[in-house]
Formats: sequence, C-alpha cells, structure tokens
Amino acid sequence: MSNDLSQNADVRTLTEWIDESERITVLTGAGISTDSGIPDFRGPNGVWTKNPKAEKASNIQNFIADPEVRKASWRDRLDNRAWSADPNDGHRALVQLEKRNKLVALLTQNVDGLHHAAGSSSAKVIEVHGTLREVACLECDYRDDMQIALNRVRQGEEDLDCPDCGGILKSATISFGQSLVQRDLLKAEAAAQNCDLMIAIGTTLAVYPIAAVVPAAQRVGAKIAIINAEPTEMDHLADLLIRESISQVLPIVVQGAKNLTGGEAE
Repeated sequence: MSNDLSQNADVRTLTEWIDESERITVLTGAGISTDSGIPDFRGPNGVWTKNPKAEKASNIQNFIADPEVRKASWRDRLDNRAWSADPNDGHRALVQLEKRNKLVALLTQNVDGLHHAAGSSSAKVIEVHGTLREVACLECDYRDDMQIALNRVRQGEEDLDCPDCGGILKSATISFGQSLVQRDLLKAEAAAQNCDLMIAIGTTLAVYPIAAVVPAAQRVGAKIAIINAEPTEMDHLADLLIRESISQVLPIVVQGAKNLTGGEAE
C-alpha cells in the first residue's frame, strides 16, 4: 500500500512541500496513536464513547468533588493502553523530520508520551495537554513518575493523596476545567508564527486554544496541510487535505522527493 500512496498526487505534493520548507511546525492529535493501539476519545471505538464515566472523570470539578470518580479513574489508569503501546511508523517519521533540521516544534494534544518514546527531542515536543507518564498534586508542586503512584493503587490504595502535603493526586494531564500551562501555549503560538508549513495530523482541530495555531500559521503565510481520516473543523483553511493512514503517509512524505523517484535519500 505504501507504493500506491507514493503515487498519490497529494502525498507527492506534501513530500515536495516538506523538501522546500525550512521551518515546519507539526500538530498531532489522537489519530497518530491509534495505530499503536491507543483508542481516540470520541470515535466509534473511543474511550468516552464506550465509557461515559471516563469522560466524567476528565472534568476537573468532578474529579475533585467526587471520591468515587477519583477511585474509578485510578483503577482505569492501571489498565491504560499507553503502558503497553509502542510508537508506530508515524511517530518515528516525525523523528526523521527533526533529523532533517526542518522541525520548528512538535505540538501534541496527546498525553501518551509516544513522541518521546519514538526519539523526538524534548526541546521540540510541546505536550500542551500534559502527560500521562507523571502524577501531580493539585495543591503543591509535588510531581513524580506515574508508575510510583500506580504501585500504591496495586497495593490497595483507592484514592491517592500527596505524600508531601496530603492534597489530591491526579495524572499530570490537563483535564477539562484546568488551565493549560501558559508557557507551553506561548511556545506553541511562537512556533505557529515562525513556520512556513503547518502539518496537522490526526486531530479534529476542534479543541481550543491549541487548534488556533492553524489559523495563526495561515496568517503569516504558511501552507496548511491536514492529514486525518475524518473531516476536521478547519478543512476550509487547508491548502492540502490527505485522508489516508497516518502511519503509512508520514514515512513517505518525510523521506524526500528523491526517494519517490528512485534516487538516494537526503
């Protein structure tokens, strides 16, 4: 199928755009991780579609107010797909894009940590919705590895408190109702304003404020490419729309046009 995709006109166009660009900003959403076995949230097999209680737990007010919501959330964390998931070819392709010295920033809405696991550098990755790999206290600055917290759950604790101040612990993800990290938003905005190509991958572009990076990039004259299986909220802004498998398209487009024509890789 990769050979077929390499002949796709839109795929070839994006390959050429990447070759021509000097400053590329990428935004990824849940769609890049589905081929790693991590379901999205609102799709037919999404986490919230199958388990509405999980969506309730994603609201910070519910999480703080209801001990039962917290207990269910910790139980669900034990079996999260992220612990057994490996990066796929889409994640790895973005590492290659970075190695070509074209990547300004890799903005991600995902909390699974797979961009880091694939080898993307911490200097480039901006996890605007936080990370599932760490736990944080809602009252103080305590932060630690998530597995340390989950070991407490395995040992019988149901509603975890902070070992430093006794406050409520939760994953270091940004829940609905929580403020995003201002520093990360400013970095994302700067990356959008400093690119000549914006590629949005596996995201419906419906969650703000991070979705605003797409029109921000367009305003400074950047080309906009969207790779997503389903229509997005910003298809009308796209110069290029690709409705193909992310993990198959990305390895093709980042390798350079020379490879598509049988030449040597850059």
